[in-house]
Amino acid sequence: MEAATLSRIGLAGLAVMGQNLALNIAEKGFPISVYNRTTSKVDETLDRAHNEGHLPLTGHYTPRDFVLSIQKPRSVIILVKAGAPVDQTIAALSAHMEPGDTIIDGGNEWYENTERRIVEANNKGLLYLGMGVSGGEEGARNGPSLMPGGSYEAYNNIKDIVEKVAAQVEDGPCVTYIGEGGSGNFVKMVHNGIEYGDMQLISEAYNVLKNVGGLSNSELAGIFYEWNRGELESFLIEITADIFKVKDEHGDGELVDKILDKTGMKGTGKWTVQQAAELSVAAPTIAASLDCRYLSGLKDERVAAAEVLAEAGLKEEVGTVRSGIDKKRLIDDVRQALYASKICSYAQGMNLLRAKSLEKNWNLNFGELARIWKGGCIIRAVFLDRIKKAYQRNPNLASLVVDPDFAKEMVQRQAAWRRVVGLAISAGISTPGMCASLAYFDTYRRARLPANLVQAQRDLFGAHTYERVDRPGAFHTEWTKLARKNA
Repeated sequence: MEAATLSRIGLAGLAVMGQNLALNIAEKGFPISVYNRTTSKVDETLDRAHNEGHLPLTGHYTPRDFVLSIQKPRSVIILVKAGAPVDQTIAALSAHMEPGDTIIDGGNEWYENTERRIVEANNKGLLYLGMGVSGGEEGARNGPSLMPGGSYEAYNNIKDIVEKVAAQVEDGPCVTYIGEGGSGNFVKMVHNGIEYGDMQLISEAYNVLKNVGGLSNSELAGIFYEWNRGELESFLIEITADIFKVKDEHGDGELVDKILDKTGMKGTGKWTVQQAAELSVAAPTIAASLDCRYLSGLKDERVAAAEVLAEAGLKEEVGTVRSGIDKKRLIDDVRQALYASKICSYAQGMNLLRAKSLEKNWNLNFGELARIWKGGCIIRAVFLDRIKKAYQRNPNLASLVVDPDFAKEMVQRQAAWRRVVGLAISAGISTPGMCASLAYFDTYRRARLPANLVQAQRDLFGAHTYERVDRPGAFHTEWTKLARKNA
């Protein structure tokens, strides 16, 4: 093939995300080759390229033709289901690639799989990137947040492309080189964990306003619209306002009320909580959001439990609590509680990233991570700019909770936060994310915790020893013998 007709980059895997990212790349002026094992997807993508502006995109039907259509050093993005399909796609493509070529996996992959593939690629002379892609189908087409980690040389090979394809914000494109190894996938995983927390907290705000405040979907749409013009401005708040407005095509009322209350998941939230446990990092808000997804799946059990407990005499307290509610104050309190809880959730995510960065020597730049999340991605929010500035002020910040600006905001909002959580508990409304965030805040801010008693218990039954506050060293006490002697 003539060099002039070779594509600048290739993309394999043409489900909607792959198609949209390929079209985005082509639209930015980079000729792209595409390939999919199911040939109809290639034809579909070619049709879209034609219909969406005669974009410079060529389709290929065999791995060999696809690889050979790309200019050297070749860069190929893979967007297929995580796990074995990635390995199979790499095997099919790498058979026709040459030393110096680059493979970029854009899926939600477990970071250790990426680190294994980096080694395998290096053995063949190939470069490898694991690149987190956030923003869903719309982001892929119009500008996602991109989190590439792995070979720095590979990143430089595609830097000009990803900087144009990524979402653009006032301080640059929403992409940066994350670090070595599986850092890009790990950062995307934690991003998704924070996303779990965000969505859970928003659902709890909705639950309190709807069931305690008695607000209609129309009122909720207006409230979330107003919130999106202030400190809570974000993609998730914006789309929540839109959701409340959509009417049910098959009946009366709004569609949101007809949706079965069972939440799906794809695994990144679970991985985040598992990693937090492995690294001894407290992430209770993210863990609570995961637990709620598990509990939501027990729909039949929950329906049965409601009946059994009602028969046992459990009374619904929502009506009693609602009767004395000042709606205007409740709305403002919930706004403040949601904001404070979000700060705790992001603090937990950032602390998990810091712990992993230290373990793996990734040297993650937390201010830069906050910056690339400002546009394109699902958790994009105006307050990410303030998180960026917090880490610019102090790159070694122990927690967002103790950044001077965020600390003031937490203190200003804590009274409203406690009112909302207390009200929800009184009404029997579940707010595990807000409760977890508040407990995290109250635990983290205490100079002294009751952990001294737990350590004494451990020493009594397991001789685990303890430290003292007034002298150095490890100590063990014969607690039972002394207790009985002193009785």
